[in-house]
Amino acid sequence: MTPPTPGGRNDDDAAPRAASVAGGRGVFFLGFWLLIAGYHPADLPIGLLAAAAATAASLRLLPAARGRLRLLALVAFTLQFLRQSAVAGIDVARRAFDARLPLRPGFVVCPCHLRSAGSRGAFCTVSALLPGTLPAGFDETGALLVHCLDTGQPVAASLAEEEARFSRVIGHD
Repeated sequence: MTPPTPGGRNDDDAAPRAASVAGGRGVFFLGFWLLIAGYHPADLPIGLLAAAAATAASLRLLPAARGRLRLLALVAFTLQFLRQSAVAGIDVARRAFDARLPLRPGFVVCPCHLRSAGSRGAFCTVSALLPGTLPAGFDETGALLVHCLDTGQPVAASLAEEEARFSRVIGHD
């Protein structure tokens, strides 16, 4: 048994239980199957097999991690993301319709502090949804390269705030 961490929990306690992770994913995939295929009792065995196969594949491709989704942080992140998306969308529309507004397209280097490749990829996916910016990959130091419409805007600072909120959502703060 491992010694308790400063929070008083053992590492064994903090590790996700494989059965509960598999069960949660299985329920998700079965629900997704039912959403797409509809509920017909005759099709349920095929749905169960598809959910089991998807669960096995997901556990193989994306093993359970220690991070934990925080619901309140997710709600706050979503509300802030929607607000920021609307503001950025209006800015992009203004730039498209007003030739006097500056367009200085280019790349901005944004340090990324997320640890795992999965969380970094998920953050890139979420940040790609914001109008006016597009993550283009990582440089040799691990910093995120972001293409933006106006390099004069505080893109790096804005993405650092988004990354901090995203990190709280997935429990990596």
